[in-house]
Amino acid sequence: MKNLIIVGAFLFLSNIIAQEKTSREYKKRVLETAEVDFVSSYYSQDGNNASVTGGIGNEHLTDVASSITISLPLTADDILTIEAGFSAYTSASSSNGNPFDISSASRNGGDDDDDEYDDKRAESNTIGSPWVASSGASRSDVWSTVNVDYSHTSDDRNFTWNANASFASEYDYTSLGFGAGILTQFNEKNTSLGISGSVYLDAWDPVYPTELKSYSDVNGNLNLGFFNGITILDEIGNASTSWKPKNGFEKIQDKSRNSYSASVSFSQIISKNAQISIFADFVQQQGWLANPLQRVYFGNVANYYIGNANSISNYVSNQNKDVFQLADDIERLPNSRFKIPIGMRLNYFINEVFVVRTYYRYYYDNWGISSHTASIELPIKISDKFTLYPSYRYYIQKAATYFAPFEQHLSTEKYYTSDFDLSEYNATQLGFGVSYTDIFTKSHLWKLGLKSVDLKLYQYKRNSGFNSGIVNVGFKFIMD
Repeated sequence: MKNLIIVGAFLFLSNIIAQEKTSREYKKRVLETAEVDFVSSYYSQDGNNASVTGGIGNEHLTDVASSITISLPLTADDILTIEAGFSAYTSASSSNGNPFDISSASRNGGDDDDDEYDDKRAESNTIGSPWVASSGASRSDVWSTVNVDYSHTSDDRNFTWNANASFASEYDYTSLGFGAGILTQFNEKNTSLGISGSVYLDAWDPVYPTELKSYSDVNGNLNLGFFNGITILDEIGNASTSWKPKNGFEKIQDKSRNSYSASVSFSQIISKNAQISIFADFVQQQGWLANPLQRVYFGNVANYYIGNANSISNYVSNQNKDVFQLADDIERLPNSRFKIPIGMRLNYFINEVFVVRTYYRYYYDNWGISSHTASIELPIKISDKFTLYPSYRYYIQKAATYFAPFEQHLSTEKYYTSDFDLSEYNATQLGFGVSYTDIFTKSHLWKLGLKSVDLKLYQYKRNSGFNSGIVNVGFKFIMD
């Protein structure tokens, strides 16, 4: 009898151990199968406050961007995510790093942005305008990036940690980033708390406005290099050799631009229909935080030009097609900046058709900028597969201490910028989207099942006259 009891107990314990082992072996995976996200967008903007030409001029820009994100379940608990993307733009504003290639490279003897100077150019052909796009090298560029993220989730699915690394580059800028974070859930998954941090180690390969770099290259001799054979005009259109940028133009020495950030987020389900989340970021930036391609003009110094003297009196009008004002300096800003955005989201489930998503953010930095952002999105589920996403966003900003429009800075100032992104303004954005979801992924592309398709359109407008539009298209696939 005793032996039977022992055998029975052994079989009972063995069954429990087997069940636990089976449970561990077949526990639900964080990500059931590989997923592939493909997103593409087209962006276009227009305005009259180009920062490259000192706060006035053509801001027309178009940009085509695409990215692909692949999420791979390495184990039941671990996910590897790889993202790669590019953005190719053509910019009227950036093209005027060298505004004297106004029609074609051949017009000025092939001179391009801040490279070699063609001494054989015809004086009569050397014109420019902040309102006309040039054909210089900086008119277009391709930004590319790659990001790798690894995450691990605990067996009870209440704790996740992740680490990531990224690299991005364009013709005058490179960025290397690292980050890590944790997310914990408790209170039966009704509450979550997340903490993360990141470091970006960036560097400029400075591109300067043509006239400033040229002046530095020839040590101020206006008979050499780019200036050879060029007539510089004063304010009344007479030839002059008196132009000189502030301090003879000092190129930047510290080419680094490093950012350090910490983020915290808190989310709480407050009822069966409502969820609230609160977040805050703390960002410290160090290094050269201005853009070396952006000009600044002072109101207390004489003005000098290259081009058609008859157009000087009409300089700030978009009718000016053939005269360009030589810069007094480039944008210069403090080498330190501290930023704090704090915000919240409130999502409310009304019924099976309607959901309300609201968002608010307050932003402050020690450059004097403060801003408020408020938005609302109203997803409308019109069928099992289709959802509409109308949205509205409002933004208002106080200007940076160092901002002033075209020719309103003084040469006695230490820091200055005419970049209207740092000005006082308000903006609205209207959005509309539609999403198609195929829960059972009936549509296939090779071994990929189409899980969802998203199309979103946004129209953005500032009270300064700047406006833009963007179209986003996204596809999510899962591996069969």
